[in-house]
Amino acid sequence: MTCIVQKYGGSSVADLDKLKRIAGLIAAVKQGGTDVAVVVSAMGKTTDRLVEMAGELVTSPPRREMDMLLSTGERITMALLSIALHGMGLDAVSLTGSQAGIITNDRHNDAQVIEVRPFRVQDELAAGKVVIVGGFQGVSYKRDITTLGRGGSDTTAVALAAALDADRCEIYSDVDGVYSADPALVADARHLPEVSYPAMQEMSIAGAKVLNAHAVQFAKEKQIAIYARAAFEPGKETVIRKMPPEAITGIQAVVSEEFITRIRFTGTDSSKNFDLAVQWLEEKQVQIKEINLSRVFTNLGSSHAGFIISSAHVYGWDDLQNELAEVIGEGIAFDNDLSALSLIGEGLNRNNRVLTATVDLLRENNMPVAGITTTSFRLSLLVPRRRIKEGVSACHRMWVEGG
Repeated sequence: MTCIVQKYGGSSVADLDKLKRIAGLIAAVKQGGTDVAVVVSAMGKTTDRLVEMAGELVTSPPRREMDMLLSTGERITMALLSIALHGMGLDAVSLTGSQAGIITNDRHNDAQVIEVRPFRVQDELAAGKVVIVGGFQGVSYKRDITTLGRGGSDTTAVALAAALDADRCEIYSDVDGVYSADPALVADARHLPEVSYPAMQEMSIAGAKVLNAHAVQFAKEKQIAIYARAAFEPGKETVIRKMPPEAITGIQAVVSEEFITRIRFTGTDSSKNFDLAVQWLEEKQVQIKEINLSRVFTNLGSSHAGFIISSAHVYGWDDLQNELAEVIGEGIAFDNDLSALSLIGEGLNRNNRVLTATVDLLRENNMPVAGITTTSFRLSLLVPRRRIKEGVSACHRMWVEGG
């Protein structure tokens, strides 16, 4: 029998009426002769409210306890959806991430899935049941509850689809797929019918909220097509899949991440301080990215190092930043007023044309560029946070609307 995995995001399961509508959609699939496993997020703003509650108690809550707290949101959704399906006459069972066999490493708040043991899911599907799995969560090899970070329910869905050898993975939310920019920032953002795995992964890393980067990596490794759709508005969709070389070239999207903190180390001890900060942040399980390390040997032996952090995704970041400043002492600086503006596309870094034209465009708009990073599919620029919307709009007009 055909098997598919569906994932429903927080906005599509925000209240009981929407849960009933979702149950009806799932029932139609099951009654059509398809086995279906469903991954769900917490209802609406449940996760945000839980984070706020913890913050009212302490400014920097323990990461392990945050995982224990936040994992309850998905459990509420999965149980209610299972109850709704029972009310429609369908046999359904809800499973936590650990019951579904989602095994992770021992990091909290941004754990990585290292293995999926879907034996319980397979048994329940074989018994004719609809299986509802709580997304965003798993269990570490130390038997602690872990969560998978922002968009982690996507990762649960794709990892489960890979383990079940499902025919496809359908991701449902309140938007009908992937756009060339956030429609909330750019009114003329274009719907993208198809996106390659690498381009989608870079979009996710750069701040796009449609899909989780680790989910796309799972899909790429197992060659599972992802269908991104709107839950209640059938029609348009975006398919994320392997695409032939040169199928799509040029800049496809302009993506932004609003809250970026850049940490810089200068002076003769910068390399040592860099190493110390990386080790300290790893102990706190804070992920760093876009690392820059250079040494300029002069008679003073000077050097420079730095990296950035997605500070909005770190609980209690203000306190952690103050602690890190005390650990390092002199020679560390924090830039907290930056955002990342990224161009995504196939082959955009084969020459310097896009880079130079984009820097010129921002310069013409009196927008300073504080840093530049490139990959095969991405060009990222650090710009002032207060002007990120303006920068996204200008780059979208030049490279997408005018391209």
